Amino acid sequence: MQIEITIPGRPITKKNSQVVVKTRTREGKVYHRPIPSQAYQAYEEECLWRLKTYRGPSLKETPCNLQAVYWMPDRRSWPDLLGLLQSTADILEEAKIIDNDKHFVSFDGSHIAGVDKHNPRVEITITEAESDG
Repeated sequence: MQIEITIPGRPITKKNSQVVVKTRTREGKVYHRPIPSQAYQAYEEECLWRLKTYRGPSLKETPCNLQAVYWMPDRRSWPDLLGLLQSTADILEEAKIIDNDKHFVSFDGSHIAGVDKHNPRVEITITEAESDG
């Protein structure tokens, strides 16, 4: 099985520009926790909105490969590939296209392809991993 999805828009990493917020437990203990930036939250919301129209298969409890090809609108704030892959995996899980991103066993072929000023995007291909058995 193969799933192909293109998500338009500037890909954004989840880890960059995190905001640390102070939170209290019920017992009153204060702790700090990072939350994603507003830019990432807006990107995730836009991706999930676009993925609502996805009507293809979903992979449950299946080891799979993810290939993600990223096109950026410009060279400003060039992201790191690992951060982009983590964001993409989390969004695919949130959209219920996969049940858990721990089932990705390979990211072969994933890369930042370059600049497409008029059509920044991520092109995603998910395939079932071949079993060792």
